[in-house]
Amino acid sequence: MATDAMTQARRGRSVEGKPKFAVAFTALFMFILYVPIVVVVLFSFNSKKSLSVFGGFSTRWYQQFFHDEALLSSLRASLLIAFVAMLASIVLGTMLALALERVSSRPARITGTVALIPLVTPEIVTGVAALLFFAGLGMKLSLVTVILAEITFSISYVAVIVRGRLSSMSDEVEEAARDLGCTPFQALRLVTIPTILPALIAAGLLIFALVFDDFVLAFFTTGVDPQPLSVRIYSEIRMTISPAINAVGTCMLLVSVLLISLSLIVPRLLGRKDSSLDLISGG
Repeated sequence: MATDAMTQARRGRSVEGKPKFAVAFTALFMFILYVPIVVVVLFSFNSKKSLSVFGGFSTRWYQQFFHDEALLSSLRASLLIAFVAMLASIVLGTMLALALERVSSRPARITGTVALIPLVTPEIVTGVAALLFFAGLGMKLSLVTVILAEITFSISYVAVIVRGRLSSMSDEVEEAARDLGCTPFQALRLVTIPTILPALIAAGLLIFALVFDDFVLAFFTTGVDPQPLSVRIYSEIRMTISPAINAVGTCMLLVSVLLISLSLIVPRLLGRKDSSLDLISGG
């Protein structure tokens, strides 16, 4: 009995010790990860032209950013690139996901494996490959080449997200629509697309956030002007470090956080709405 009690006590101490270590490790990780970001946000409101001494709160650097035509031009370019890449990757990625999910042949499985390669390939490798590809075709680097490279990079993300939604969808739903007289295109438009709509919205918002603040791929494929905002920031930092860069970085951070939050919230809201409609129709 005493031995059993001692064994249980040791197990209890070990169980209690693990969460404490995990909490401490998580807190340390969060501190190292987010403190530099908090510093950037804080110093974007610095009244002094200093990156190390905080002299008080001021919005002068935001005013400078919104009156800098070069930075605003780069901001518009980044928004355009992200928007076009989002739309194109949703269409192409959804088509790829439908093809991979509906076809079960060996070539389809091989294609599905190949489609996952961009997810694990270092982005610098993708950037160099895109640069060599455009140079081989004789294409001048511009916003067009950036958009094409970003679309190619984003298709796999959309395909994985949409395919995960399709895998949970029964084929009998489409077959029922076909039996009721729908053509394959009508079944896709009226049944499949509404079902995977939350996944499409989540994938689109995620791609917009990823492309908007992407640097490596944009750096290798952009032209002279207008440059994406991330590349413009890098170019200005190499020449001189201005506190206005903190304001630009804070704005990009807010956009990314907003989009990622929407990509998590909107699909859940749509899922709850669909569940409510199912309950009402079932009742």
